[in-house]
Amino acid sequence: MLRTPSGGTGSSGAAGAEGRLVSIGTVLNLLREEFPEVTISKIRFLEAEGLVEPQRTPSGYRKFSTNDVERLGHVLRMQRDHYLPLKVIREQLDALARGERVQLPAPAQPRDALDLLEAPEGPQEADGAPGGQEGRTAARIGRAELLATAGVTEGELAEWESYGLLCAHPDGGFDADSVTIARLVADLGGFGLEPRHLRAVKAAADREAGLIEQVIAPLRRHRNPQTRAHAEATAKELATLSVRLHAALVRAALHPRGQ
Repeated sequence: MLRTPSGGTGSSGAAGAEGRLVSIGTVLNLLREEFPEVTISKIRFLEAEGLVEPQRTPSGYRKFSTNDVERLGHVLRMQRDHYLPLKVIREQLDALARGERVQLPAPAQPRDALDLLEAPEGPQEADGAPGGQEGRTAARIGRAELLATAGVTEGELAEWESYGLLCAHPDGGFDADSVTIARLVADLGGFGLEPRHLRAVKAAADREAGLIEQVIAPLRRHRNPQTRAHAEATAKELATLSVRLHAALVRAALHPRGQ
């Protein structure tokens, strides 16, 4: 049995515990026990994508059963823990419905904000996607899915793009970094920081990336493949050090000596 949003197998207060149906507002409250960032818009989006099919009253109101709530929790959990695209999640849910066993990738390990750039070596990246360019491409999601994952509107995303905070790949997809950026920008917006305020952060990041590129450019141009591979490892190490330095400088600025 799938876990309910609270992580158990159900309770007397859960949707449909005695066969009754509940409203989308009740579903939202149940899901927020485990998924605080979920919104009604996201639930509607998942319905539009065919991942859940609530019943409708004669007046058009959605009514969700216990299975609907558990299914939504399963979808959100696979997105959060395994970073799976909705197409893959739908296929796995269909397989489960047929009684088949589904092999999920290992859950992504929680990472400290200062260690976001420290991806482990080997074929498996820290976000659960296979390593290399091919794996990164496979991990991309579409625009609508990014909106649902980050819980933002098309207007907000378009504004972020206009300030250069986010940029889609040529194929129109967004990678794991884009999802992280979108969530962080949305969180900062909750404190009143608008995209125009974050232009300085983006400019600083671009300057730091430029410094790293200057260091590793000679290595990338080297004829020796091992030296070129060393360039990528050096870039990761420099990026991690840069992020840590930036965080330390911000902390120092917020707590100047003598105060």
